[in-house]
Amino acid sequence: MWDNVIVTESIDRRSFSEIEKSIKNKNLETNLQRIEKEKEESFENAAAENRKQVAPTWLGISRDMRIFELTGIIGNDWRESECITPRNSSSGMKLPEFGNSDVVYAYTISRGVAVANNGSRRLGQGILPVLHTIVYDDDIVYNTTSFVVPEKTTLNSQAAIGTHYLVADHYSVGAMFTESQKKELETLLKADSATIEETVLYCRVEASNTGSVPRYAYFKTIRPVYGWWNKSIVYSYDERNGMSVFSSGRVFAVSKLNGLPMKNEEMGILLQPGQKAVMEFCLPHSPVSKERAQKISDKSFESQLEGNIYFWNKKLDKTAAISIPETRINEMLKAGLLHLDLVTYGQEPSGTLAPCIGVYSPIGTESSPIIQFYCSMGWKDEARRSLQYFIDKQHDDGMIQNFGGYMVETGAALYTIGEYYRYFRDDEWIKQIKPKLIKSCDYLIAWRNKNKIEKLRGNGYGMIDGKVADPEDHYHQYMLNAYAYIGISRTAEILYVIDPAVSKKLKIEAEQWKKDIRESLMNSVAHSPVIPMGNGTWVPTVPPWTEAVAPQVLFADSAHCFSHGSFTVRDALIGPLYLVFCEVLDVNEPVSKMMLDYHSELLMTKNVAFSQPYYTRNDWLQLKRGMVKPFLSTYYNTVSAMADRETYTFYEHVHHVSVHKTHEEGWFLMQTRWMLYMEEGSALRLLPGIPRAWLEDGKKIEVKNAASYFGNISFRIVSDAGKGFITAEIECNPERKPTEVVVRIPHPEGKKAVKVNGGVYSEADEIVIVKYFSGKAVVRVEY
Repeated sequence: MWDNVIVTESIDRRSFSEIEKSIKNKNLETNLQRIEKEKEESFENAAAENRKQVAPTWLGISRDMRIFELTGIIGNDWRESECITPRNSSSGMKLPEFGNSDVVYAYTISRGVAVANNGSRRLGQGILPVLHTIVYDDDIVYNTTSFVVPEKTTLNSQAAIGTHYLVADHYSVGAMFTESQKKELETLLKADSATIEETVLYCRVEASNTGSVPRYAYFKTIRPVYGWWNKSIVYSYDERNGMSVFSSGRVFAVSKLNGLPMKNEEMGILLQPGQKAVMEFCLPHSPVSKERAQKISDKSFESQLEGNIYFWNKKLDKTAAISIPETRINEMLKAGLLHLDLVTYGQEPSGTLAPCIGVYSPIGTESSPIIQFYCSMGWKDEARRSLQYFIDKQHDDGMIQNFGGYMVETGAALYTIGEYYRYFRDDEWIKQIKPKLIKSCDYLIAWRNKNKIEKLRGNGYGMIDGKVADPEDHYHQYMLNAYAYIGISRTAEILYVIDPAVSKKLKIEAEQWKKDIRESLMNSVAHSPVIPMGNGTWVPTVPPWTEAVAPQVLFADSAHCFSHGSFTVRDALIGPLYLVFCEVLDVNEPVSKMMLDYHSELLMTKNVAFSQPYYTRNDWLQLKRGMVKPFLSTYYNTVSAMADRETYTFYEHVHHVSVHKTHEEGWFLMQTRWMLYMEEGSALRLLPGIPRAWLEDGKKIEVKNAASYFGNISFRIVSDAGKGFITAEIECNPERKPTEVVVRIPHPEGKKAVKVNGGVYSEADEIVIVKYFSGKAVVRVEY
């Protein structure tokens, strides 16, 4: 399509073939070509060179917006103590005792901040919202355990806990409300003003003398953080009962040492070799009366911890069971699901849920991977209730817009509802929300019709205009229209059974919308500049919207491009690759490959976008095109630089902005899901993106009851590569089984099969195709 063109100087008298030969003789490579020749990327290799993030940890009880943020001295040497910040969702909690400023507490262990960060952190069982830290102060070792439980309610899977989703929204960054929602919220906030039960953080610090001689251990229990902004805080410490009391008479903490009230706020204790000392404190989210504080303190630390662990493990018990032979990723799958759940607020046991994105209120685009992963893990109820949020917050005209003026949410929410339907075929719920689905589609169509202006023909005709993220770019954006198209298309699909007439109408509208988008796209490609590639060739580009003449990073029609820590944001993060992800373009079209090529050269490093890389959909496109090595480069380089390597918490950006960012974590989880299984038409693809190392001799991959477009699926791959064979067992729902299953079985050393039982082998792709799949299959590949 774009071959056989060379641009050179007028004085160059060489022929086309001579110039081509001259370039090829240099043996140059594009970034993607270089990655294909290199060894497969791994976490260890990527982590050795990439940024090491150290993030605060959020602890809570799920559904309830009252959480605690823990920021320690380990890896955060600007902190002089271990800090604890109570939050209402993402908002700092304000108390009159703090002069109505944000509340921050701190406690101190060890002799002080040393020249080295000598310690580590880990989640409970490697996956649970229980934080364990270890601090080494020469011979004295401090082991800390922190977790959250309700003040009174027994924490179990049936606990009636939570915060109304509108109240949680109110305390989240960026939330938007209609007038009717504002009135409902006002009523809820008044009713919620008198809290009858707090969430409580329990913390235990065990100091052990591991040396051969007596050593001193030091403790300073929890207290308000003093600083120039809150010097007026007045409180006292009561040694008789270990209570820390504000001048108002309210208790903010109770402390113990070795099971008895701590005698002083600060203590140094001489420990004999092998001896231990234990400091404990409990910290209610808001201060309480002395009577309530005493009841909280009287509860056994061990029993409260046991209840917390039971609660979180019960949640995991009802998910798909996934076991992969890379411990870190295995833990991150489970920890990640609970991180998403921790900030999905709402009231149990039923009702609408707000799938918040860390500090931000739900967004149609950014909540999508959260809900899709809930679907994949079989959390149907949580997924449906999270989607109900977007239905409930729909505007009167049908628009769905919950965050910061983003105009892309309507199409994105409809798309995610369509994904949910593909998993669960939930016709009953679709019947309930059908009028609102149609209203949102009508809103998009009316918006599109306003843009059917002849002067826009080939340059935004029939395409909606607006902004898709923080930058105030109100244009005919390709991402905006891609989500609108797929939203309409998916709605046509889910209404096919219950309302064929409307379904047909929407399908026709979607196809025409796609046609108009593609017409403008090809015009953009024709007029946008070409850029140089690493192999000496040049490739066409695409601007992020029809009004632009080039990618913004080229400054062809823009004087300002830098935003959110990068020059590449508008082109890579919210640019035209969404046309492929949202099915306006087929993955195998030349223009799709062209966009992938120039993105990898111009807009990425290590095949990862800058700033907020999980927004860029090169990951999905690479897997769809069978580009495993480039995908693994994207996968491992992104996660190693974005997530805390000990507690698995994600930042929003590569630079430290917005912690506990579940949009980023959601896409990482979906990437891992895609590595294990992807749907493609009537076929199920297994292991399309796993690294070869996962099939080294003796290793196995096992997935039980994961949800998919084909219902529940289970598969088990066991490597006996040392004996010369690898075996795969596959089982799917017989009522919804795929027509065929395609299993990729990459030998750890790159060997090709000499014999295959159970399917047709393709040596080039290392896949076995099980045609006419019956619902069960066993594949054995011998080498």
